[in-house]
Amino acid sequence: MSGRIKEVIILETSDMHGNILPINYADNRRSEHGLAKVSTLIKEERRKNSYLILIDNGDIIQGTPLAYYFARINKTSINPIIKAMNHMKYDAAVVGNHDFNYGREMLEKSMEESDFPWLSANILREDDGRPYCGRPYIIKDFDGIKVAVLGITTSYIPNWENPVHIKGIKFENPVATAEKWVKHLRENEKVDVLVVSYHGGFERDIEIGEPTEELTGENQAYEICMKLPEIDVLLTGHQHRVIEGKNVNGVLVLQPGSLGKSLGKVTLKIQNQNERWSIIEKKSEVIHVKEFQDDKEIVDLVKSYEEEVRKWLDKPIGRIKGDMRVKDPMEIRLKDNPFIEFINRVQMKCSGATISSTALFDNNAPGFPENVTMRDIVANYIYPNTLKVLRLKGKDIKEALEKSASYFETYDGGKIRVNSEFIFPKVQHYNYDMWEGIEYKINISRPSGQRVVELKYRGKPIDMEEEYDVVMNNYRATGGGNYFMFKGKPVVKDINIDMAELIANYIMEKGTIEAAVDNNWEVIHD
Repeated sequence: MSGRIKEVIILETSDMHGNILPINYADNRRSEHGLAKVSTLIKEERRKNSYLILIDNGDIIQGTPLAYYFARINKTSINPIIKAMNHMKYDAAVVGNHDFNYGREMLEKSMEESDFPWLSANILREDDGRPYCGRPYIIKDFDGIKVAVLGITTSYIPNWENPVHIKGIKFENPVATAEKWVKHLRENEKVDVLVVSYHGGFERDIEIGEPTEELTGENQAYEICMKLPEIDVLLTGHQHRVIEGKNVNGVLVLQPGSLGKSLGKVTLKIQNQNERWSIIEKKSEVIHVKEFQDDKEIVDLVKSYEEEVRKWLDKPIGRIKGDMRVKDPMEIRLKDNPFIEFINRVQMKCSGATISSTALFDNNAPGFPENVTMRDIVANYIYPNTLKVLRLKGKDIKEALEKSASYFETYDGGKIRVNSEFIFPKVQHYNYDMWEGIEYKINISRPSGQRVVELKYRGKPIDMEEEYDVVMNNYRATGGGNYFMFKGKPVVKDINIDMAELIANYIMEKGTIEAAVDNNWEVIHD
C-alpha cells in the first residue's frame, strides 16, 4: 500500500568565504550577498517546511578582512562566521580547501566553536586513519524517513596548501571514499535518502560528458555521479558556479554559487511504498538573495565584531606618491604598471630574490589610493598567502610565462579577449602572473605555447639550463593553477608571514612609496 507523500528540503550554502554582512570591504559599499541575507531565506523555508536540513559545503572561514582579522589579529574571540552559523542552526558543514589556509589550529578552533558537526570522510588522520573531523556523515530522522548526508572534500589540497597547515593529515580519493561510505549507508544504516555534499566541482560538461578542464583530480563530481547512481543528491561547490535543475546519471546535482549571493534548495517528494520510503520526485533550484532583506538578528549578532574590524581597516599606514590605482584590469595585464611592480618589489625585498612573480587576483581589486589603509591592502591582496623562493631553471621560467600567456585568446585584429579556459567553469584571473627582475615580451598573435618572443635577465638572454631564484606565493609555488613546472622544485627560502602583513610592514617602514615602473614587460600583437 502507498502512504501519503511527504516533502524533505535540503538547503545548501557553499564558498561563503567569510561573508556575513552585505558589504564590499574594499570601499564599504553595500553588496547583495552574505549570511545575513541568506538567513532571511532560510527562516522563510523553515516556516514552510518541517523536514529541513541545512548544509554548508565548505570554504567558510577564509576570504574577507573580517575572517582575516579574527584568524590573525584577535584570535581569542569566537569566530563571528561560526557564531552566525550557530544562530542559523546549520546541521553540518563540510571542510573546504580554503578552510586550511590559516592552519589546523584555527580550523580546529572553529570546529570546537561550532554547534554543528564538520564532515569529511576522505580527510583522515595519518596516525590512526580516523576521519580528521571525527564524523564522515550525519543521519537525520524525519518521522521514520532516514536522510544521510555524507561529506567529502577535494583531495587536491596538498597541491596548494602550505604543508605546515596539513601536517599529520592525508587526503584519500573522494570517489573511492564515496563508494565505501555509500555502500555502508545503504546496507548497514538502511537510509532512505542519500545525499553527498562534496567540496569539489564538475570536471566535465554536465550535458555531454566532455572534459572542461585538465583531469587532475581537483574536481570529480561527474565521475562520482557516473560511478554511484545510488546517490540521490550530490551537493557541490568549489567552482563558484550556479548549477540547478540538472541530473547526471540519475543523480540530482546542485551548486549554489558563492559568497552568499544565493541559496541552493533541493525538494524531495517521498512516499511510503510497501513499508519503505521512496523518492518519487526530486528537483534542485538556486534562489538569489538580492530581493530579500537582511536578517536583523544576524546583523546585530556581529555588529561589535564588524566595528572592531572597521577601526583596524581604516587606520592609515602610509602614503603613495603617484598613481597606483587599478582603473582597467585588462590594461594592468597588458603592460608593466606601478601597482604590480610594487607588489613584486615587496616580495623581492622580503625574500632577497632577484626575480618575482605575482598576479592581480581579482578584477575588483582597486589598487592603492594616495593615503593607504589596511582596508586598501586586504582589498587587493585577498588571500592569506605566504612566500616561497624556488630555484628554477630558465626553461621553467619560460614555460611558466607561456602558461600565463595562454590567458589571452589568440589576437585576431579586434578586441583583446580572455581565454575562455580562464573564465569557465571557474573564473581564474588569479592564474595570470606578471614578473619583475626579468625582461620579456608576449606576442598574443602567436599560438599558445609559442608566445614568449623575448626573455632576458639583466640584459642578456636567459640560459634555459641556468638556475635562478624566484619568489612567488605559496599557492603558485606548489604548482597551483596548473603551473606544474614549479611542482617539486627546490625551496630556497620559506617566508611564513602573510603577504598582507608584509605589504603593510613595508609601507609603514617607508612612510611614503613612490609609484614607479621600469617597463620590463609587455604584451604585444602583430
